[in-house]
Amino acid sequence: MEPTYTHTLENCSSAISVPLAAYFSCEVKNRIVEETLLYRFESAKPESIDITVADFDGVLYHISNPDGDKGKIRVSISLKFYEDLKLHGAEGLLKRIYGDYLVAPEAGNDISIQFDYEHLPENKADWAAKTAMLKRNCFAAVFEKYFELQAKGGEKTTAIIHYRDKETMYVSALKDRVTVIFSTVFTDDDDIVIGKVFMQEFKERRGSGTAPQVLFYHKEPPQELAGTDALTGDNVGYITFVLLPRHYKDEKARDNTIDLIHTFRDYLHYHIKCSKAYLHSRMRARTAALLKVLNRARPEAKNVEKKTASGRTFVRK
Repeated sequence: MEPTYTHTLENCSSAISVPLAAYFSCEVKNRIVEETLLYRFESAKPESIDITVADFDGVLYHISNPDGDKGKIRVSISLKFYEDLKLHGAEGLLKRIYGDYLVAPEAGNDISIQFDYEHLPENKADWAAKTAMLKRNCFAAVFEKYFELQAKGGEKTTAIIHYRDKETMYVSALKDRVTVIFSTVFTDDDDIVIGKVFMQEFKERRGSGTAPQVLFYHKEPPQELAGTDALTGDNVGYITFVLLPRHYKDEKARDNTIDLIHTFRDYLHYHIKCSKAYLHSRMRARTAALLKVLNRARPEAKNVEKKTASGRTFVRK
């Protein structure tokens, strides 16, 4: 069984009271980019296109025709943290994956991939999916680098990726393991409470024997981050994944681990919001049921005939 944290989080259902069907893993590729490229690749004739697609972590895709040339289609991506990734070999990894389709970045973007309608790749579906994984492949560079460093005996330096405002990912390679630490900021008080429950379950339960160990720290960063710019505060949490060599022993295991772990922050906050929505819907349903009970318990008014001092009668309704 490949390492996965999906099963671990499913065990939280009793504590959070959310149906298991609500849990899912975030897609590692952008479906809009993939479907757009597939449609364009299969079109009978080239058409003009200019689409901007938003992704998690402030990432933006731009699909367009370079210089208005309908015979070419260009996919560009903008990442606020790309300079951090470049320090760990992102450019080399992208060149290895995309080859000659990688072109000079479009203005305002970090990476661009370009296709010519007259020389489209033979396997169009694979290339559409591969292009839609551009963000994932940028992240993969830092993980692959530290997996290799661990195999060579470890590395003293730590990779620091500021993937969101006030939120950071730290990757380090020791002699026997690779540790990945996410810092995350909970914007609402409710998020802190539910997030702590989720992370406590991650820490205490293991969904499978091969799942990586997970540690959670609230308010204060773990000791591994001493001397860094790690934030502290009531709304700050740190999640540590301890990856052992079996989690990246071959290409399949490595790719699966990278797919899962680089989307973890989005995965966590998505389910926190789903939990809140579910709890609110249950509270509204309970309130509606109680109102029905109260309405049924209201006594019915009875018609009572009364007489005045002069002998006249009237009915009180």
